[in-house]
Amino acid sequence: MHVQEWLDTVPAAAVYAVVGLVIGLESLGIPLPGEIILVSAALLSSQHAGIDPFILGAVASTGAVIGDSIGYAIGRKGGRPLLAWLGKKFPKHFSEGHIATAERSFEKWGMWAVFFGRFVALLRIFAGPLAGVLRMPYWKFLIANVFGGILWAGGTTAVIYYVGVVAESWLKRFSWLGLVLAVLIGVTSMLVIKRKAAKQSAASAEETPAETSAEAEPVGVTD
Repeated sequence: MHVQEWLDTVPAAAVYAVVGLVIGLESLGIPLPGEIILVSAALLSSQHAGIDPFILGAVASTGAVIGDSIGYAIGRKGGRPLLAWLGKKFPKHFSEGHIATAERSFEKWGMWAVFFGRFVALLRIFAGPLAGVLRMPYWKFLIANVFGGILWAGGTTAVIYYVGVVAESWLKRFSWLGLVLAVLIGVTSMLVIKRKAAKQSAASAEETPAETSAEAEPVGVTD
């Protein structure tokens, strides 16, 4: 079942919980489709009066910040052996190449890698644990984590929500336009058919008297 369709089958409170939990676990370092869940829930909120986009954005932001903070603590305690273990468990996401790329980003950008990493799928998983492994000062990490999490989660929710509202409005207009167009086509077709039928009837009426008179005319008698 599609993510949005599945979310539509559960209560609003469950939607908030799922969004916060999945985003939190992804930020912690577990490769989950947090962005897909958030986008689906935000789009659903634009069509579902029971899901408040403000609450959704707040829950998503909270999950992102808390998840990243837990990931930082785990990374700081686990160190390099943790990255090696993650590489064995999730080779697709925590390969040596991916870790090396993330490390270069951290070395070059520092706390900005945490902030902008929130908007990049790969770095979103790495940011918390790797910042802990590299022993980034927590206050720097926390600032980048909070602002990045709020801007990403809240901004994504707001953008998708308003896109959904505008799209639904356009679809409604299109449906009304389609209905009017269908009615016009139906009426025009009916008038054309009636006009053709009237012409055919008139032609048939003209032919009938002529045939009648021809039949009534006496046949000439020859001597």
